[in-house]
Amino acid sequence: MVRIGNVEIRPLGGAPGCLVMILISLLLSAILTLGLNLLFR
Repeated sequence: MVRIGNVEIRPLGGAPGCLVMILISLLLSAILTLGLNLLFR
């Protein structure tokens, strides 16, 4: 179980769930990086 602030995220059933969580976190970090680049351009 992963805790982000007050939000609890439970991986859905073993390895596939963990992979999905990793993909989502990668997507979020990429989006944040792009957003920051656009803001500070």
